[in-house]
Amino acid sequence: NNSCSLICMTRFVGMQVILFHVFIGFSFSCLLDVSSARTHVNYEIKGDVAVIRMNDPSVNTLSVQMQREMTEVMDEVWANSAVQSVVLISSKPGSFIAGADLNMIQACTTAEEVTLLSQEGQKMFEKIEKSPKPIVAAINGSCLGGGLEFAIACQYRIATKSKKTVLGCPEVMLGLLPGAGGTQRLPKMLGLPSAFDVVLTGRTIRPDKAKKMGLVHQLVDTLGPGLKSPEERTIEYLEEVAVEAARGLAKKQIPLTKEKGLMQKIQDHVMSYPFVRQQIYNTVQKKVMKQTKGLYPAPLKIIECVKAGLEQGPTAGYLAESQNFGKLAMTPESKALIGLYHGQVTCKKNRFGTPEKEVKALAVLGAGLMGAGIAQVSVDKGIHTILKDTTLEGLSRGEQQVYKGLNDKIKKKSITTFERDSFLSNLTGQLDYNGFNKADMVIEAVFEDLSIKHKVLKEVEAVSLRLQIWRGKYRVFEEHGGQGI
Repeated sequence: NNSCSLICMTRFVGMQVILFHVFIGFSFSCLLDVSSARTHVNYEIKGDVAVIRMNDPSVNTLSVQMQREMTEVMDEVWANSAVQSVVLISSKPGSFIAGADLNMIQACTTAEEVTLLSQEGQKMFEKIEKSPKPIVAAINGSCLGGGLEFAIACQYRIATKSKKTVLGCPEVMLGLLPGAGGTQRLPKMLGLPSAFDVVLTGRTIRPDKAKKMGLVHQLVDTLGPGLKSPEERTIEYLEEVAVEAARGLAKKQIPLTKEKGLMQKIQDHVMSYPFVRQQIYNTVQKKVMKQTKGLYPAPLKIIECVKAGLEQGPTAGYLAESQNFGKLAMTPESKALIGLYHGQVTCKKNRFGTPEKEVKALAVLGAGLMGAGIAQVSVDKGIHTILKDTTLEGLSRGEQQVYKGLNDKIKKKSITTFERDSFLSNLTGQLDYNGFNKADMVIEAVFEDLSIKHKVLKEVEAVSLRLQIWRGKYRVFEEHGGQGI
């Protein structure tokens, strides 16, 4: 009997072991299937913090696939009782989220379809905003359009001081508006005047300015080279800081809102009066009409959406945003601007490949608007550039234009004063052809006069026949059938 019992027990235990291995194998294979099915979003648990990483195979955009995977991941994270807070970060260097997928919008054939896309985005970000577990957006690189709308739906935002880190709502430049809550959240976050400035201009905002405005809560320094590249080290450091911030938020050690200063309290009080807000709406609309002559519908629709949200409540505001987003996407203005954007992207890809000869020294004929502009975008690439004109007055204007262009970059915090001076050291202004024989290329940008162009080209050819001459303005030659060339 004892031996029989032992045999039965052994068989039972063996069967349990087999079933256990089958179950574990099945579960493990399911986990592998889920992770392998996700190509845009993945996550890992670090103690009590879930770190969600975005890594679109091409560039991080809010595509249908990314939204689907993000929703799945967030549902899993919210259901995990061990997770107390969340970090949202990009694994792609130089890009948090570059915006919505324009192909997704262009695939729609009616305004109603685009409106539905907008409403889906609004719903997803509303869930993010109302998350029971604090979410930290760790921003490195471009955070634009839908990317910024995603970030401002999170409870806390940290950004690196990288030159590649920029925030903004460029939708207006595509004939569209922020369609996933941007027109509703930004006015409450930044105040009405600052919000209008962001959404109506489409300008990009540097990290330090973003912190002053209240777009981000904390800034992180970039790291230099080490065992890994500076970009990789910076992303890892950003993640460490974000994880600690997420823990601090979950434990109530970091406040979600900071105490408002006296000026902010006064501004909020003033803005609480309807007639003050109406005055701002009127002023902004007049400026828009003056600049666009009423021929550019997007800015006017943005004003309409902001006003609906502040005056009629969130429900009316979000509805106006999604419906106007759909209407704008079908306008010829938006379609033309999106087409122009795609054209610019195609040009930047440079289908002509690597140049056969690297240009290290450049000479520009003519210090006018075009010539000085060419010089400016050349000196900051480290190219030694000669800027030649026929008069000291013209040359001085050209050099001042180059200086002003670089100085504007300092104001935007994209370069330092030292870098500006270093770039300017690559520029040589002169009235003669000294050094032209050492230039790898000569760019002609003189006044639109055929006789002047003939004269200039003969002078350059006399200096050196081996020069490659690029004629910056060829319209005059075409009109005259290229005679004399």
